[in-house]
Amino acid sequence: MQNILIFGDSLTAGYGLPQAQAYPALLQQQLTAEGHTNYKVINAGLSGDTTASGLHRLDKWLHLDVAIFILALGANDGLRGIPTRETTINLQEMLDKAKRTWPNAKLILSGMEIPDIVPGRYAAEFRKIFRELALKNNIAFVPFLLEGVAGMRHLNLPDGFHPNAEGQKLLAKHTWAVLKDQL
Repeated sequence: MQNILIFGDSLTAGYGLPQAQAYPALLQQQLTAEGHTNYKVINAGLSGDTTASGLHRLDKWLHLDVAIFILALGANDGLRGIPTRETTINLQEMLDKAKRTWPNAKLILSGMEIPDIVPGRYAAEFRKIFRELALKNNIAFVPFLLEGVAGMRHLNLPDGFHPNAEGQKLLAKHTWAVLKDQL
């Protein structure tokens, strides 16, 4: 059995939903439906996680044998206005740990953006972080995990931030579009 570790925040954890409705579980269903029964998706999402806390938390997962590592952190950094340089450094350190620990693993970075309605330099800088890291590290890239979901009331829980079951299906679709080529 080959492990696919999805390391993220509340978006990955499926905040407010049963685990079976979170996008990692939906990806497991997709893998099985496509005949990829030799893969096991591990949901390593933790609500509230920033890239700084994720960097420290990643160590507890390094004992696993991982074939594909999906890094899906950064949304909380953007919401909290954490300096983009700090977010970039933390994401790069997590990618470096993954490369050292699982040298044969395929890596995927899930991109995050601050909505266009937020003006200013920070939002523009934040949008560039993920694309630049994917290019620098020559890894697969989900351009914007929340594409078509962010800001759409009918695809989010009442809090307006966390995808509902229908929104999670789109997160799975965006991730699958990249993941399937890494199998």
